[in-house]
Amino acid sequence: MLKIDLNCDLGESFGAYSIGMDGEVLPLISSANVACGFHASDPVVMARTVALAKNAGVAVGAHPGYPDLQGFGRRNLKVSPEELTAMVQYQIGALRAFCDANGIVMQHVKPHGAMYNMAGKDAALAEAICKGVAAVDRGLILLGLSGSMLLRAAEDCGLRWASEVFADRGYQADGSLVPRGMPGDIIHDEDAAVARVVRMVTEGRVTAVTGEDVSIRADSVCVHGDNPRALAFAQKIRDGLDAAGVAIAPLRDLIR
Repeated sequence: MLKIDLNCDLGESFGAYSIGMDGEVLPLISSANVACGFHASDPVVMARTVALAKNAGVAVGAHPGYPDLQGFGRRNLKVSPEELTAMVQYQIGALRAFCDANGIVMQHVKPHGAMYNMAGKDAALAEAICKGVAAVDRGLILLGLSGSMLLRAAEDCGLRWASEVFADRGYQADGSLVPRGMPGDIIHDEDAAVARVVRMVTEGRVTAVTGEDVSIRADSVCVHGDNPRALAFAQKIRDGLDAAGVAIAPLRDLIR
């Protein structure tokens, strides 16, 4: 049977600010990307999120971002490869402490926001991230955009990697995501988005905003749980995959 991982970015609350519906989305996913304190989160939120994921039987991964709380890690920062490697190591190490405290093994690393997008097209930044991951634990799976520089760097570095697709984001002809704020960046029709997910998973194809058919590899689908409507959307994705005969499983069961 064909299998796919469903991942979601969690633990992005901070102090008195609450973001997302972590408890509600956890039963719908198989892997959780937990923010590590740079673009969002704090130690209490990290501890709570890891414990919730453990109780839900969901695999945990680090979600490192740029040190940009005000911009939620979505602003492009100019950092050296050396700085980026250290940032990634630092954040993985922080989350790993909470995984150790809960008696679970960290599964993966998924960079956040601008870090993710910039490394997808910049070989030096992609290599820097991979060096940071490898320095901590070569057993970790690096999760990145299908066809990106980040995954090529992981291959070159000898890391295990998994290819991610997005349920509700538009794609460009080169396989990259349409930048936020640009026409076609978000797919608002939920039924159309679910159909796109099923096609990406079963056929390895997606239609770009410019009409081209783009080859894509889907090991994991990113779903969102920021509001009640998004939770219903995540459930629709699960139902659509189930109807297509696709089982849900964490990355550790898919990537060898």
